[in-house]
Amino acid sequence: MRRIDFGREYVQLKGPVKLRLDVRSMCITVIFLAAIIAISLFSLMVGTYKVSVMEVFSALFGDLTGFKRTVVIDWRLPRVVAAIVFGAGLAVSGAIFQSITRNPLGSPDILGITSGSYTGALVVMLVFKSMSFASIAVGALIGGFATALMIYLFAFRKGTQGFRLIIAGIAISTILGSANSMLLLQSEAEMALTAGAWGVGSLNGLDWTHVLPVIVLVLVLLVFAMFLNRPLREMELGRDAAQSHGVHFERTQLLLIVVAVALTASATAIMGPVTFVALAAPQIALRFTKTAESLIPTATMGALILLSADVVAQRIIPETVLPVGVLTLSLGGLYLTWLLFRQARSAA
Repeated sequence: MRRIDFGREYVQLKGPVKLRLDVRSMCITVIFLAAIIAISLFSLMVGTYKVSVMEVFSALFGDLTGFKRTVVIDWRLPRVVAAIVFGAGLAVSGAIFQSITRNPLGSPDILGITSGSYTGALVVMLVFKSMSFASIAVGALIGGFATALMIYLFAFRKGTQGFRLIIAGIAISTILGSANSMLLLQSEAEMALTAGAWGVGSLNGLDWTHVLPVIVLVLVLLVFAMFLNRPLREMELGRDAAQSHGVHFERTQLLLIVVAVALTASATAIMGPVTFVALAAPQIALRFTKTAESLIPTATMGALILLSADVVAQRIIPETVLPVGVLTLSLGGLYLTWLLFRQARSAA
């Protein structure tokens, strides 16, 4: 026999299957998802070639043929799906790093993972002279993991501590930024312009051939991250408390870092380094839900931020499609300034 107990914020289902559901988080997640669906429909409808909402649904369900189906399915839908999935991946990656470092500044942008992925892509483009999409993606993945390994080794001393991770990440990020500038300055003008444009972060020109394999990879990583959510929260209680609950602290922490790096590097491999999403999405979701027990609201917030930013970037200047990274970088600078100001006031 099942019994439902209604508390202030949770619904506890007791019986053969026990579930503890955060009602507030569920409601906020549903609102985020509704906003994502609405903005996705708008993005599929609006553009140089207008499509009605009924035609969008007809195209999605396979009832529409011809040029309008090409516009919706082949041109616009890959961009929308990539924004949703990669935004969710960046947000979850940021949430993992912020939890491990116990610091709202502990995101892939600040730690240098994004810069490392960019360095890997630049080496492929400018040193090996390869503009192949697959080789650039592999270079970005290798660069991201190599950077994460360096940060982990520098920060490891009788257990990895969040403060050392952030300091090591900032130092390595600065070095990589200088290396990236040197690579661009010493390369041919045409190659440097192409690499520099990719480094802004953009969803322009994506098609299913490019994005589908990485989308599947990111979705698998997101599911894996959700399974690691419980040990992640137990680790926030401290090493002793986590180990008393059966969590192997160092091994689980390393596994979480690998998942977070893979999420960031995968997204960066497709669209280039896009800042702000991994930094801000976990904190914004936390302020809406008032709890960090689940990664799902964070994932939906990240998807909503990147999708919204891309829609605005396409239309903020008439007849000009800006890279989404330009908009997120501007917003990220404002957010980082506010966050530092807020932390300074709380510490005073």
